[in-house]
Amino acid sequence: MTHAGAILREKMAKGVVMCPGAWNGLVAAAIAKTGFESCYISGGATANASGYPDIGLISLTEMCRTIREVVSASQLPVIADADTGYGEIESISRTVMEYESNGAAGLHIEDQEFPKRCGHLDGKTLISQSAMVEKIKFAVDSKQDKEFILVARTDARGTDSLSMAIDRGCAYREAGADMVFPEGLRSEDEFNTFAEECPGLLLANMTEFGKTPHLTAKQFESLGYNLVIYPVTMQRVAMGAIIRSLSLLHETGSAEVFESTMQTRQELYDTLDYVPGEPWKFKGT
Repeated sequence: MTHAGAILREKMAKGVVMCPGAWNGLVAAAIAKTGFESCYISGGATANASGYPDIGLISLTEMCRTIREVVSASQLPVIADADTGYGEIESISRTVMEYESNGAAGLHIEDQEFPKRCGHLDGKTLISQSAMVEKIKFAVDSKQDKEFILVARTDARGTDSLSMAIDRGCAYREAGADMVFPEGLRSEDEFNTFAEECPGLLLANMTEFGKTPHLTAKQFESLGYNLVIYPVTMQRVAMGAIIRSLSLLHETGSAEVFESTMQTRQELYDTLDYVPGEPWKFKGT
């Protein structure tokens, strides 16, 4: 079988790839049905779905379970968040091997100290550049297949400056990272400058309510970015609808008033390729 990383590399060679975030198999199936070519798993969204914030508490085991579920349901190449790697350098090897063994096309690790914070919040601290370089080298050596995509994320724009983020990005690429992820850039000009001074495969994070202004996928492509993630977008949409509907249910005592906004039973079955009365085939990873 062709490695998922190779499939994603081929797609990125043809143009920018949009990568919406899924935190379970149902969302992943919907992403695939809508026509997207890749899927992303956010550590923050996965943690939120378990009832706690994005501070690095999600475990390797929990993320691998989610990877298996999302890969199976979507049959798409999946990039997964690995936060700071679930420990010091000794943990990196297992993280890479477990993510790859569970079907991920690639992962990203970041240069924050633990406990980490959302990349669009202030108050972060970073490990040294040299320590992150060692993590990346160890991760590269731990790949089972050279096509597995190792993404190095730097949060240096938020803790220092754009020039520091560029310096770190270049050092991480030199250490063997396949792709660089500059987190928290604040303008189209900053994305352009980063791409010009750190050439190679690049990932952009188009998250809402953060430091980055809304840019379209085509804008990112014109700036030199190959993959655009939307990590918590659909979860925010879903939770907004859930809270509004819960309020109406509590107020009126009936779901009838908002039934027209729901996904129908048939739409759910169509998303899952389920026909009542017929055997349902498990897709697997």
